[in-house]
Amino acid sequence: MDDAAACADLYLRSRDAAVPRVPPLAHDADDVRRWMASHVLRTCETWVVEDDDGPIVALMVLSGDSVEQLYVAPETSGRGVGGTLLELAKERRPDGLELWVFQTNAPAIRFYERHGFVEAERTDGAGNEERAPDIRMTWER
Repeated sequence: MDDAAACADLYLRSRDAAVPRVPPLAHDADDVRRWMASHVLRTCETWVVEDDDGPIVALMVLSGDSVEQLYVAPETSGRGVGGTLLELAKERRPDGLELWVFQTNAPAIRFYERHGFVEAERTDGAGNEERAPDIRMTWER
């Protein structure tokens, strides 16, 4: 499996497992696979974590000072992989970071708060594809 397909599959599995804490995707799996191959892996700084057997178990995408995506395989959640990726993001962007999280995703909000992110803005979701209320969180050194 190529990198784009493996990243897209992890993204899809992680998002599906998070419903109903997060709204269902606005795009189908084929659209996600095309987006991962044509945009994410070509234009963004992308980091993955593989388990000992080789499959990707975590994905982080940075664009500018934004953590655009951070997903951990459901079966790997709670093992510190996401925190390790966030620490890497802080090293790569020492002047600060931002990210968006759905207001309904309380576990993710707590996770980001534990890693030093604070709420900067709440929206009604009009600016995201899912049209779901979200929170912009920021981290500064």
